[in-house]
Amino acid sequence: MVERILINRLGQHGDGIADSSEGPIYIPGALPGETVEVDTEPGHPDRRRLVNVQQSSELRIEPICRHFGVCGGCAMQHLSEESYRSWKRNLVVTAVRQAGIDVPVAPLRDAHGDGRRRVVFHARRGGHSVLQVGYSAARAHHIVPIDRCPILTKSLDGALKAAWAIAELLNFTRKSLDIQITATDQGLDVDIRGSGALTAPAMAALAGVAQQYDFARLTRHGELIAQMRRPSLRMGTAIVPLPPGAFLQATAQGEAVLSRLVVDYCTGAARIADLFAGVGTFALRLAARARVSAFDEDESAIVALGQASAGALGLKPLHAERRNLFKAPLSVTELSGFDAVVFDPPRQGAQMQSREIAASRVPTVVAVSCSPGTFARDIRHLLDGGYRLLSVIPVDQFRYSAHVEIVAHLQK
Repeated sequence: MVERILINRLGQHGDGIADSSEGPIYIPGALPGETVEVDTEPGHPDRRRLVNVQQSSELRIEPICRHFGVCGGCAMQHLSEESYRSWKRNLVVTAVRQAGIDVPVAPLRDAHGDGRRRVVFHARRGGHSVLQVGYSAARAHHIVPIDRCPILTKSLDGALKAAWAIAELLNFTRKSLDIQITATDQGLDVDIRGSGALTAPAMAALAGVAQQYDFARLTRHGELIAQMRRPSLRMGTAIVPLPPGAFLQATAQGEAVLSRLVVDYCTGAARIADLFAGVGTFALRLAARARVSAFDEDESAIVALGQASAGALGLKPLHAERRNLFKAPLSVTELSGFDAVVFDPPRQGAQMQSREIAASRVPTVVAVSCSPGTFARDIRHLLDGGYRLLSVIPVDQFRYSAHVEIVAHLQK
């Protein structure tokens, strides 16, 4: 049943929100001030599907991608740039305010750069068993086949064709595939997940695809299929050999902006702990000035970080250790020898670790986060422990999405 609704505001996921007597109603694709026609979403009484915009907002612009609104990747291509930047900054403003934190939030720093350097394409059989390769649909479980993605770096221009070639070759398995492709300094690094065990002829055929599309490396669940060049990226003065499927900041510009802030905030520190260090995005740059102890649960990342630091010139001692900081956070006693702590956890945050830091006497803390909610929670622990929050800077390397990076500087 089609109904007419006035949109009052934007939600934290980019949905237009209409306030009703029964509570908020969420309409993806609608903007504040618009009058829209909507239809029901089965199973979701608080959601509606946008049918038609009867009275358009002056903030509405033409999306840059023809798949926008169907593909589940981008949420905000239809909002003017100034309003988009304000909305994204306010995601952080709202989160810290709700946590009772009174601090100015800096203007949003753009870090999209050349575009995203990591992508995961999904390959599934759709209706009539037709193979589809693309992204997950918005609020649905099927795949949206795409022909291009304008938010990816040019280094990934050939990634979609390569993903199709892999999916077509493995179509006989009748399994759903996730194909992760990363742009590295040596070319495309591809990891296939979901295929199940493969025969020797299938593996040989995949190696042929890798050669045809000039991959740097092709792996299946991290198992090597073919390697023409060892994939790596430069971080500071070091060259990092990348493990298959390695976690990286989404854009090269995002990595540069975040690293610059972290290094600047740690100026003067002689000993630094880098927690949730990954392959060394921050640690390898910090080690140009200070002794660094880096910790992460991912063994392959820690090995890569150790290799990178051993092969780099001019770095101070860097200790890389595997440790599950969720189950075994660095204690107050262990933290006592550091002048600065940097922590950049996954989206769930670092509640146990932030409490240990809060009880410590480490003079400088730099908190990096990709989740405003868990960021505000962890910062609240630090403030309750006596830290002063000096700055909060939102960084946008996930353009058009509801994801935002945050860097905070605290002192005690």
